[in-house]
Amino acid sequence: MKSYKIKKMLIIAGFLVLLISFVPARVTTEETTPGAERVEKAIQVLHEMVDLPEEGLPSKLLEKCHGIAVIPGVIKAAYGFGGQYGRGLIVVRKEDGTWTNPAFISLIGGSLGWQIGVQKADIVLVFKTGKSVANIAEGKVTLGADVSVSAGPVGRSAEASTDLDMEAEIYSYSKSKGLFAGVSIKGASIQIDNDANQAFYNKQNISARAILYGDEIQAPPIVEDLRAALKKRTSPRI
Repeated sequence: MKSYKIKKMLIIAGFLVLLISFVPARVTTEETTPGAERVEKAIQVLHEMVDLPEEGLPSKLLEKCHGIAVIPGVIKAAYGFGGQYGRGLIVVRKEDGTWTNPAFISLIGGSLGWQIGVQKADIVLVFKTGKSVANIAEGKVTLGADVSVSAGPVGRSAEASTDLDMEAEIYSYSKSKGLFAGVSIKGASIQIDNDANQAFYNKQNISARAILYGDEIQAPPIVEDLRAALKKRTSPRI
């Protein structure tokens, strides 16, 4: 009887060892896709900025836009002046109103007109022309030099504003400490994050142009959540 109990305990112990060793293997094989967290943060920023009832992004502007860039958590490197850095993504709106796969980007340098004391903010760029997005797909672009950029109008009061017909190619917005407003963002450069794109799409030497304008790139499932968030907040182009 005693030997039977010992044998039973050994079997249970062996089973537990196998179970413990199996769990890490499952975690490893089901590891989150590189870059998925950045997409999730972008979706969250879109929810927060667009869904503000009185102070959100004007729907009229979103209906006409050709692309959107979302850069969560841009960090201001120095008090009052100095560089900024953030990593986000950019998507292009197709002629039929649907959205492309995201290409990862970095925002570097420049002078951001944040409130005094703000060291971190979410940035959204709304592209009014297809050319301004295409320029970014080709490589580094400096805002205010290569393309014109202006602090964007906000809220329902902006829906009928003639400001939406201004000649700026890009409208910029920021959200920090619960405050939402258009923001001056001249001098910053947008660069394609090639390493992040290659990791996310699991494809070497993939170009931003192929991601944004090609039809054969297979994207991870999280991209469908991003498209759904964009579709909910933008009407089909008429």
